[in-house]
Amino acid sequence: MLTLDKIYQAAHVLKGVIRKTDLIYAPNMSEFCDVYLKTENLQVTGSFKVRGAYFKMSRLTKEEREKGVIACSAGNHAQGIALAAQKNGIKSTIFLPSTAPISKIEATKKYGAEIKLVDNTYDDAYKASLVYQKETGGTFIHPFDDDDVIAGQATIALELMEQNPDLDAIVVPVGGGGLISGIAYAIKSLNPRCKVYGVEAAGAPSMIDSIRQKKRSTLNSVSTFADGIAVKCPGELTFDLCSKYVDDIISVSEDEIAAAILRLMEQQKIVAEGAGAVSVAAVLFNKLPLQGKKVCAVVSGGNIDVNILSKVIHRGLLKAGRRTDLTIELLDKPGQLKDVSTIIANMGANVTRVNHNLSGENTDINDCCLDISLETRNHEHLEEIKQALKSAGYKIIDRK
Repeated sequence: MLTLDKIYQAAHVLKGVIRKTDLIYAPNMSEFCDVYLKTENLQVTGSFKVRGAYFKMSRLTKEEREKGVIACSAGNHAQGIALAAQKNGIKSTIFLPSTAPISKIEATKKYGAEIKLVDNTYDDAYKASLVYQKETGGTFIHPFDDDDVIAGQATIALELMEQNPDLDAIVVPVGGGGLISGIAYAIKSLNPRCKVYGVEAAGAPSMIDSIRQKKRSTLNSVSTFADGIAVKCPGELTFDLCSKYVDDIISVSEDEIAAAILRLMEQQKIVAEGAGAVSVAAVLFNKLPLQGKKVCAVVSGGNIDVNILSKVIHRGLLKAGRRTDLTIELLDKPGQLKDVSTIIANMGANVTRVNHNLSGENTDINDCCLDISLETRNHEHLEEIKQALKSAGYKIIDRK
């Protein structure tokens, strides 16, 4: 059973193993509430997962240690297991889906784990790990549906209560539910007035669907770059705990997650992965009733694949209205490009790309189209530029 005593025991065991991550005041994250960031992206291994993995391993018997541990993960749990096993002198075998980011696979190897890649999704890797566990007799350490693992993750709540006992709400990323289950149980036991909200990726709303249906449900598929929370079905323990202790769970879009990652990088100099940034996205886009509140957003991990970082930044800029593409219809005669460029320059925007196209079949024979990519300050600035172009007689074509 999950108890406060077990959570306090986990905190004691984890002393000297993990970092007590900072709680950073982040006034630029919202104009409606006071935002604090719990920086688990700066935790050992780059995510909160090492907390639960190490505590679970500390409770193994001598016989269990000798047989080794087995785990399945999209990446962060794998690193936590590998490091915990290395520190305890235990052999670890970890199954990962072949789609896991290379950076997470290589980081796990560096901690000494034996890696087994399985084609397709996390669920396929999970099934393969269970078969291997039966063959070897090793201890399978579940990434979220385990009381000891949940107790380890719950130590974050104890730190938060010490760092800022006046928090009104805590916003937590949700995948399988281990992190929010531990935090919600501890917070509601110690400070019932504090709200606990969960955030899932819109492409992987397994806990939202389960809570709505009042029973665990399994998604047919998941689609999100936030691979750390791309879970088809929540755990039995985590579903029960979330049903009882979590105030609400909402979802955020891929564009909103990307915008949150960008905001964290620019404003706080913090690198977060998609799964770690969903809590910030919920605050940033006012998805929760947080007006006037002291709010903690848990940034659960920072292990983002650098190969997709540029794509994420581009999506974030688009979502924030800071990068856009305009198509302008104009006459094919000298001076038109100069006039358009002058208007845009006078409005304080930056042109990054220009493409001149001849007109289509439904336009006048002397018309042409000008495709322009712009860097702007925000959505308001973009609208001002559009209005200035329209006032000068230019027609902006909607290509959507």
